[in-house]
Amino acid sequence: MLAEEYPDWERGGLPRLAERAAELSAGGDGTALRGVLRELALCAARLAAAEERFARDAGQWIHTVPAAAAAPPTVERTRNTVGGDGSVTSVEGSVVQAGSIAGDVHIHTPAPSGHRPARAVVPRQLLPVSSTFTGRSSELAFLENLMEDGGAAVRGPALVVVSGAPGIGKTALVSRWLTERADGFPDGQLYVDLRGHVEEDRPPAAPGEVLGQFLRALGATRVPAELAEQAALWRSLTAGSRLIVFLDNALSVAQVRPLLPGTADSLVAVTSRRRLTGLGVDGAAFLQLGALALEESVDLLTRRIGAERADRDPDATRAVAVACGGLPLAMCVAAARLAARPHHSLAGLAASLTGPGAGGVRALRVEGTHTVETALDESYRRLPPRLARGYRLLGLVPLVALDRAVAASALALPGDDAEHVLDELTEASMLENHGTGGEESARERFRFHDLTRAHAARRAMAHDSEEERRDTVRRVVDHCLWTATAAEALLAPAHRNLPRTYEFRPEEPAPFGDAAQALRWFAEESSNLMTALRVAAEQGWDDTAWQLADACWPLFLRLRSYDLWIEAHRVGRAAAERAGDPAAVSRMLTSGGTGLRNAGLFDEAVDWFTRAGELAATTGDRKAQAQSLHGLGQTHRLAGRLVRARAHFTRALALREEIGYRRGAALTGICLGDIELSTNHPEEAFHRLERARADLLAEHDGYDAARALAFLGRAAAMSGRGRALAERHLALALEEFAAAGSVHWQARTREMMGETAEEWQDAAAARDHYRRSLALYTPVSEADATRVAERLRRVECPGSP
Repeated sequence: MLAEEYPDWERGGLPRLAERAAELSAGGDGTALRGVLRELALCAARLAAAEERFARDAGQWIHTVPAAAAAPPTVERTRNTVGGDGSVTSVEGSVVQAGSIAGDVHIHTPAPSGHRPARAVVPRQLLPVSSTFTGRSSELAFLENLMEDGGAAVRGPALVVVSGAPGIGKTALVSRWLTERADGFPDGQLYVDLRGHVEEDRPPAAPGEVLGQFLRALGATRVPAELAEQAALWRSLTAGSRLIVFLDNALSVAQVRPLLPGTADSLVAVTSRRRLTGLGVDGAAFLQLGALALEESVDLLTRRIGAERADRDPDATRAVAVACGGLPLAMCVAAARLAARPHHSLAGLAASLTGPGAGGVRALRVEGTHTVETALDESYRRLPPRLARGYRLLGLVPLVALDRAVAASALALPGDDAEHVLDELTEASMLENHGTGGEESARERFRFHDLTRAHAARRAMAHDSEEERRDTVRRVVDHCLWTATAAEALLAPAHRNLPRTYEFRPEEPAPFGDAAQALRWFAEESSNLMTALRVAAEQGWDDTAWQLADACWPLFLRLRSYDLWIEAHRVGRAAAERAGDPAAVSRMLTSGGTGLRNAGLFDEAVDWFTRAGELAATTGDRKAQAQSLHGLGQTHRLAGRLVRARAHFTRALALREEIGYRRGAALTGICLGDIELSTNHPEEAFHRLERARADLLAEHDGYDAARALAFLGRAAAMSGRGRALAERHLALALEEFAAAGSVHWQARTREMMGETAEEWQDAAAARDHYRRSLALYTPVSEADATRVAERLRRVECPGSP
C-alpha cells in the first residue's frame, strides 16, 4: 500500500528493512532490532528529503502517535542525554540515533491531547471584495446586529443564511461582511462554492468532497473515506477554533449540515437561492435579500462604467439601471458590455433594453459570463414539473402582488395546493414574500421581481398553449371582479343592482367578513383592481371591464382616489358603449361624472351628466333621469353656481319622491340642506337634514346618514340651537366616518368643527380642528387642503390680509 502512495518507497531497500524490523520485533531480539531500525531511519530520512508528501505524513504520524504505542513491547524505554555546551536535555521514549549529531538539536513535543495539528499556513480563502461594491447598508447592519446579539440561538456555531434570487448579490454582500470580520477569527477562513445552481457538467458539491478540502486546509493528511468519519474528524479538528466558514450557493439543508464546525466560536455564512428554513433548528438567522434601490443601482452602474461616462448622459444611466431591475448581476453585465464596446453609447444600450422590440435583460450577454437569463434558467431547471408549471403560469398574472386566492384562481387549484406552490417558489427564491397586507390583514402577499416575472412569462410562451395562457389571465380577472362585487355588497348594498357575468366564477369565500375588512381589502388591492380592469379592456372582455369599474364604487367613494376613479370610468364607459348596454353606459356616465366633479373637472362632469340624462330619456328610465339631475346639481354646487344647483336638486327630489325612491330622495335632501346652509337658511336646513338622516338610517345606509348628521351639526350651530348640540352631532358623525373608514369625510367633519369653534370665538379649538383636517386632506385632495390651510392661516394670524 505504501508503495502505491509513495513512488520512491522502494528506494534504499525500505521494504526489506521494514519486514526485517517486524520479524525482530516479534522475536524479541532488541539489539538486532535497534540496528535495523537505525538503517530504516536513515533510508526514511533520505526518502523524506526526496518525497515531500512522505515527509509531511511521517511528521504527522510522529506527532500524533503516543510514544508508548510507537515503541515495540520488547524494547526497553530509554532516557538519552544530549550535551554539547554543558547543558543537558533529557528525551524520553523510543529514540533512534542514526549516528553522531552535529549542530543544533531541536526537540518538538506532541501537541496536547484534543488539539489540532499545527499548520504551516492558516487558510485565508474568502473571496476578494469588489471595489465597486455599493449600498446594502441596512443588510450589513442586520448582519452585524446578529453578532452583537450573541450569534446563534442554540449551541453551535453562529449561523446565517442569506437567500435571494439569482443575480441579487448574495455572494458579494456576504464576502464584504465576512472580510470586515476576518480579524476576529484567527484560525482561518474557509470558502467553498457548493454549486447549488444547475450546471450540466458540474453537479452540486457532495459534503464529503467539501469536507476533504476543509480537512486538508486545516492540516489533516489522511482523510477518511466515509462521510460520518469525515464529519467526526472535522468536528474534532475545529473544536475550540475561531473559524469563518463561507458556504456559497448551497442547494439544501442536507448539503450544509455536515459542514457545520464543532465549535460555538466559529461563524458560518450560507448563501442560497433557496431559503433553507430547515436550518432554523440549528440556530440559523435568515436574511432574504431584495433588489437594490434605484439610487444604489445608479451608483453601482456609475462605479462600474466610470463617473465621466455616466455623467455625460445621466438619463441613459438611470434608464439602464431601471431596466436592470435592481439586480447587481444585470448591472455588472451591462457595464461589461459597455467596457467591451467603448464607442457604444449608454443611450444605445438603454434603447436595446427598454425600447420597442427590445430584448430586455436577454440582450445582456458577455462571452464567458453568466447572463441574468442564464442564471434564471438554471433555477428554473431545478424546479419539479408541478412547480415549474406554477412558476410559468403565475408569471402571466398581471397583478402587482399575489395572495393565495389569486394563485388558486390562476392555477385552477384548491387554495391549500396553491399555497404550497407559493411557499415552494418562495423557498426557491423565485417569488418574494412581502408579508401581510397590513397589521390587521392575515393575507400573505407574494410578488415576482420584474425580471423574474418576465422570465416566467417567456417560459410560459414556450411551454404552455395559447388557450391555457389566456384562461390563466381570465381566471384572475374574474376573481378580481367577483371579490370586488362581494366587497361592494357589504359597503354599498343599495348600489349593487346591475348584473355580473363570469367565465370562471371563483368558488372560494371572500377574504373578508365585514364592511371594515372589505374596505381594507379595497385599499390594499386598488392597484391590482385597476390592472385587472385595464387587462379586461385590452382583451376585449368589455362586460367585465365596465363591471369592474362599477364594483369599485366603494373604493372611489370612500377613499377618494380621483385619478383612479376617472380612469376606471373612462375605460368602463368605452367598454359599455362597445358592449351596447344602455344601463351600463348610464351607470358609467353618472358614477364617472361624480368623480370628474369631485376632482374639479366641472365642465366635463356637466357633459357626462347631461349625456346620462339624454340617454335615460330615450330609454324611459326615470330613476336614471333623477340621478343625472342630482349629479348636475352637485356639480353646479361645487362650482359655486348655487341657483342652478338648487334648480337641479329640486327637480331631482320631485322625481325621486314620485317614483318612491326614498334613499335617493334623502340624498338629494342632504344636498338641498347644504344649499340652504350656504344661503343662510339654517332652520329650513335643520328640518330637511333631520328627515334625510332618519330616512337613510331606515334604509340601512349608515355612511350617508353620517353625512346628514355632519350637516345637521352645522345647522344646529347656525340656527342658534347651541354649541353643545352642534358639537355632539359633529362628534358622533366623526365617529361614524372613522368606523366607515372615510378619510375624506373625517377631514370634512373636522373642518365643520373648526368652523363652529371659530364662530364661537374659540381660536384654540378652531386651530386644533383645522390642523387635524389639513393633515387628513393633504394626501387625498389638494383643493380641499388649500381651502383648510387658508382657514387655519386666518385663525393663526387674525387681521392678516
